[in-house]
Amino acid sequence: MRKETLWEELKRRNPGHSAWYIQRFEQMRTEGADLHGEARLVDAMVPRGSRILDAGCGPGRLGGELAYRGHTVVGVDVDPELIQAARKDHPDCTWLVGDLAELDLPARGIAEPFDVIVSAGNVLTFLAPGTSDDVLRNLAGHLAPGGRLVTGFGAGRGYDFDEFFSDASAAGLAADLRLSTWDLRPFTPSSDFLVAVFSKMEGQQQA
Repeated sequence: MRKETLWEELKRRNPGHSAWYIQRFEQMRTEGADLHGEARLVDAMVPRGSRILDAGCGPGRLGGELAYRGHTVVGVDVDPELIQAARKDHPDCTWLVGDLAELDLPARGIAEPFDVIVSAGNVLTFLAPGTSDDVLRNLAGHLAPGGRLVTGFGAGRGYDFDEFFSDASAAGLAADLRLSTWDLRPFTPSSDFLVAVFSKMEGQQQA
C-alpha cells in the first residue's frame, strides 16, 4: 500500500491548501516577483531542446518556464489539483499525477530518459516518511547518460542535509556542486538552504 506523502497529509488536514498555494504564486507574479531563478540555473546547464523532468512540479511554474525557454518538459506531482493548474496554464508540457516514490515513466509511455531532472520548491521534504531512498533511486534511474539531478530545499524541514547526501550516494548519485541559493552563492556550514547538483555514478542503470 502506498504511503501518504507529507504534502497529502497537509492537504487532508487543510483541503484548501492547494488552492492557496496556486493563488500565492499567481499573486507574486502579479506583483512582479522574480519567480524564475530555478529555471535560469537549469536552463544554463543544458542545450536548447533538452529533455527535462520537473519532479514535484506543483502548478507548473518552473517546468512551464523551461518549456518557454525551448525545452521538452515532463512534470510529475502527487497532487491532482496542482497538475490540473499546470495543464491549464502550460498546455505544451506533459503533466502527470504520480508519487515520486513509485516513478516509472517508461511504464506510462515516456521511455526516453532526461538530460536534467529538477526537484525544487522543498519537494524532497514533503515525501512520505521512509521513501527518500526510493525517490532518489527512481530519479537517478530516469537520467540519461551524462544527465544531472538538481535539487533545492531548506534546512529545518525534517531532512538533514548530511542525511540527504548520504541517501543520494546510496542511490548512485555523485554530488558535483553545492550552493546555498539558486543564484549560485556558495554553500557554507551555516547555509539554511541547499541547492545541489548530482550526476549518476558510473555503472548505474537507467529506469
